[in-house]
Amino acid sequence: MKKLALITGATSGIGRSTAILFALQGIELVLCGRRKDRLDGLQAELGKETRIHTLNFDVREKDEVFEAIASLPDDFSKIDILVNNAGNAHGLDPIDKGDPADWDAMIDINVKGLLYVSKAIIPGMVERRSGHIINIGSTAAKEVYPKGNVYCASKHAVDALTTGMRIDLNPYGIRVGAVHPGAVETEFSNVRFKGDDDRADSVYEGFEPLVADDIAQVIHFVVTRPTHVNIADLVVTPTAQATATIWNKES
Repeated sequence: MKKLALITGATSGIGRSTAILFALQGIELVLCGRRKDRLDGLQAELGKETRIHTLNFDVREKDEVFEAIASLPDDFSKIDILVNNAGNAHGLDPIDKGDPADWDAMIDINVKGLLYVSKAIIPGMVERRSGHIINIGSTAAKEVYPKGNVYCASKHAVDALTTGMRIDLNPYGIRVGAVHPGAVETEFSNVRFKGDDDRADSVYEGFEPLVADDIAQVIHFVVTRPTHVNIADLVVTPTAQATATIWNKES
């Protein structure tokens, strides 16, 4: 029987690569994102491989989340796999110079958005006593680095919520885990530095970063383990990255 996966943040980066890989493996998809044109493009591209339904909403908007997911037709409503991928970093400033608007964006997307989507999906999993939730965290969930303050706090929250979900959903046979990527070359840094492409590009200079497909491959591995196997916590970094501040870079 084919699985049905819902992926947030599916229009770029890790979410998009995961959608492509899942489609090629015959997993049916509910793809969610804010950019409708990109969702339409994915549906046209991947609809040749598998059944796809798209939902256009912003995870920060609680009512939008619940209305969108409640609108799913019956044949797309029984979600087997939830990939909570939507997330962003905004700014890289010391705490005394941070912009509260950036703080709000990170907490609203990375923490509250994950909670809203999970809340909309989990009751069905509980009722069916099956399901698999993958939360996309970050190495920032495991260590705090200079000027990372609120972003790191938001990803530490994802780490804690993953454990809390796994505990609370254990009686229902629902698997819960997190994948924590290190440096992945996507639009992440362009968003963090608010369109300063030169600064964003400099993040990946001097070493070979991960690419989105590397993480998509890991997510696919996690969700295709036998049902008695739950990969609870997985950190994935480029070989050049030892910690957030220790790198093997070309001089």
